[in-house]
Amino acid sequence: MNLPELCIRRPVMTTLLSAALCVFGVMAYRLLPVSDLPNVDFPTVQVSANLPGATPETMASAVATPLEQQFSTIAGIDSMTSTSTIGSTQITLQFTLDRNIDAAAQDVQAAIAAVQRRLPTDMPAPPSYRKTNPADQPVLYLALSSPTLPLPAVDEYAETMLTQRISMVDGVSQVQVFGAQKYALRVRLDPNLLASRGIALSQVQDALSAHNVNQPTGLLDGPHQALTVVATGQLGDVNEFRNIVVAYRNGAPVRLGELAAVIDSVQANRVASWYYTEGRGARAIVLAIQKQPGTNTVEVVDRVRALLPDFKRQLPESVSLEVLRDQSAAVRESVSDVRFTLFLAVVLVVMVIFLFLRSIPATVIPGVAIPMALL
Repeated sequence: MNLPELCIRRPVMTTLLSAALCVFGVMAYRLLPVSDLPNVDFPTVQVSANLPGATPETMASAVATPLEQQFSTIAGIDSMTSTSTIGSTQITLQFTLDRNIDAAAQDVQAAIAAVQRRLPTDMPAPPSYRKTNPADQPVLYLALSSPTLPLPAVDEYAETMLTQRISMVDGVSQVQVFGAQKYALRVRLDPNLLASRGIALSQVQDALSAHNVNQPTGLLDGPHQALTVVATGQLGDVNEFRNIVVAYRNGAPVRLGELAAVIDSVQANRVASWYYTEGRGARAIVLAIQKQPGTNTVEVVDRVRALLPDFKRQLPESVSLEVLRDQSAAVRESVSDVRFTLFLAVVLVVMVIFLFLRSIPATVIPGVAIPMALL
């Protein structure tokens, strides 16, 4: 007895089997990942190193070259590229597809530790690395702007309120901040004033480091109680920095305000982002949201969009939060086109069969079999 005969002789079993196929087909359809590109994970590690004030040539020779020489000893590297800019170097290591990304990251970490002594000693932090996938593109861009508040204040809202909350959303891999404007105090020295007082740049740097520290002061022990001494060594505003004593000349203190212009500024004053709306452009802080590999693009975007009304209520009225770009729109349209194409194909096939056979029972059979086959 073959399968068709078994199904004909046992209609109840056939009906239950068809119903089960329909139920599991619908369940599998709802679990299908929705994305614009296939899920391909390239084992890629990106290394970043910073040396404020260094030229691109210095970054390439003093930072990028030692790192590249050490990275070349790692097995399984398919390609290695580096980009050096003012005060920053980025090295991208792409490994072969059969290389485990976690093991490759451990090798990169060991290489960074081995080459640490060959790097400049005045680097503010050792080189850092992170595992990335160059095929992953942000699925949603958000823009924060304000016509009245300064950009450092807008950046504070973006990085403390929005970024941290969005990073906890299920399916979100990371949130990148473009055009970050973190507050910083900038000292613009006058070389003529330095030369006239006989003061070197290193003296100014040492004075800034010595007067802006926050270290534990100590503990006072008594017979009945112990007291912790709290002394804030960090300076708070521009005027306090201007009063820093850099050196003494002829018994008189030379303060920083006499040698330089101390102003409120941002850490990266050569990085900016703009948001254009209604033909007008305004400075903005842009958040680029990336999804985790294999997750549903539409669902991730919907979860993030569900948070936007809460964000707008918490932000000041002068701060505008807008969706700059939504990559899920193209995915939604593609999925809608596929659904319509499948429905139209089923209808056309059934119509053609009915026109040729002129029999309703003979038409019902493929009309039921085609959706069953799709499920």
